[in-house]
Order: sequence, then structure tokens, then C-alpha cells
Amino acid sequence: MKLLMFLLLPCLSLSEVGDNFNNCSQFFLNGVHPHFSKPLSPSIKHICQCLKVNGKVEYFYATLYNTAWAIPVYSAYEFGTPSPVRKDYWYIEPQLDGGNNAEPCMGTQGEATGANQALNRDYVGSVESGYDKGHLYPVYHTNNSLSMQATSTLTNAAPQNSSFNRIEWKEHERNVSNILKVCDQAYVVTGVVPKDEEYIPNNNNPRVRVSKYYWTATCCVKNNVFTGQGYYGPDIDNNGVNIVRELSITELQDKLAIDYNLNITIFPGVPRPSDCYGDKVSLSPVSWNGSADIYLSLTGVGKS
Repeated sequence: MKLLMFLLLPCLSLSEVGDNFNNCSQFFLNGVHPHFSKPLSPSIKHICQCLKVNGKVEYFYATLYNTAWAIPVYSAYEFGTPSPVRKDYWYIEPQLDGGNNAEPCMGTQGEATGANQALNRDYVGSVESGYDKGHLYPVYHTNNSLSMQATSTLTNAAPQNSSFNRIEWKEHERNVSNILKVCDQAYVVTGVVPKDEEYIPNNNNPRVRVSKYYWTATCCVKNNVFTGQGYYGPDIDNNGVNIVRELSITELQDKLAIDYNLNITIFPGVPRPSDCYGDKVSLSPVSWNGSADIYLSLTGVGKS
């Protein structure tokens, strides 16, 4: 029941970390962020991911972060021409632990307590346990050195199966890049469904939830025509091999409704029916029969 509880119930903030995406709505299709069918929990934080450049705040993408899981629910961004260069240092979000008086943009870990987010020390032993820090907004989808740098925050990462991250999901990110390069504009939302009560093994205090699978939704705008595609993985094919499964946005939302235990509309800024969703008719609600723990941690209330 804990999973859904941590997604529901609202609040207000003028900071870069708070309860709305007012400062970074440009990273959502038509300025509208994904919609859940119930209010989200106080443990869910909206992060307008930013860096200070020459003293000025610059925004790069948006993240819905679950402080109870210590991983994101999703990150959303506008696709850019790929920038393959990467640097392996990891920022945190000071306001998650320090409140609105802390620095508004991502920064070094310093004296951070990690009370409301993952720190590098939480990932000690993760590689030996078979997990990488898997980006949601990947380097392959950035378009300059600053946006690449901004992806390297632990609020944009979750424990992902190492082999899958380095092979199948990496190839998926490249394939999506090749598809979206022809678009006039392209918007992407990548999220995580966690495993039930499974954490990175850590002798001190295991608290970072491990991913069950990653999911991605894309919507390409070309000549005022919307075309969408959904993906998730790892999934197992008939030969027992990990793969990235392709499906329509509608089918992806149906799957997430089951696993999150509440309905989600990923691109509510697109009129329905729409080719972005791969459907021609409106959908009926999906029955919730997934993890009550996930439902609880998203919504803050028990599943009835």
C-alpha cells in the first residue's frame, strides 16, 4: 500500500523544488505535465532542474521525484540533437533536504543529509549488486554541454539492472534519438516503476528503491502532425532475453495504470483521439489491480 500513498496530495512553493512545474512547463507538450487520476502525496516533489550559469538560473528539464523511494517517478524534457560527451559526477537537489532557503539549483553533495533524496553513499555496492545509476533524461538526448551536465543529478537516476542499462536500454536511447531527430519538436517523458519493497543492498540503511522497469513515452511534432510511441523494459521475450518492448502511448498508460494502481495521462496537452496516442477513440478507465504498496507511496492513502 505504501507505493500509491507516496504519489498523492498537493501543496505550494515558489522554489525550484516544490509542488508545481510553473517555472519549467516548457518541457511538457503544450505546457501540460502528465496527469494522475488522484492527488499526489506530500512525499512527491516537483523539480525544475536547473543550473546557475554566470549567476543566472537556467532550466533544462522537469522531474517528478518521490522522496520516499529516493528515486524519480519521471523526468520530462524536450529532445535535443544528441551530445554524446558525458561526465561521471553526480549532483543533488539542495532544497530537498534544506528547504526553500537552500540553493535553488542542483549542486555538489557537500554536507547534504540525504534525508529526502539519494546520495552517492546510497549506491555503494550497487554495481556489485547488479545495478547502475540509470539516467531518465539521458546524455544521448541532450543538445549541449550544459544540458548534458544537468542530467547528472541523482534526482534524475534510479537503480537499473547493469547489463540492461549498458546494452539494451543504451541501444534504445540511441534508436529513439535517431527517430526523433527528424521531428520539428519532440517531447519525451521517461519514468520508473519500482519493485515492491526492494532496495539497493546497503549495510548502513538500504532506502533507494530498485526499478522493476523503465518506461518512455515520446511525442513527435512534424508539420503539425503528432506521432507518439511508448516503450518499457526490461521485458522478457519468448527466448528468455531482456528486451525493450514497444507499444502505443495508450497501451503504455494502460500498463502503468495497473502497476501504479492509478490512471495516468502522459500527454494531456494533446487532444484525444490523437495519433500521438495511437488511438482513434477515447479509452475507458483501466481497472487497478497492481501493487497496493506503490499506490500508497504515490497517493498517501490506502487503496480501497
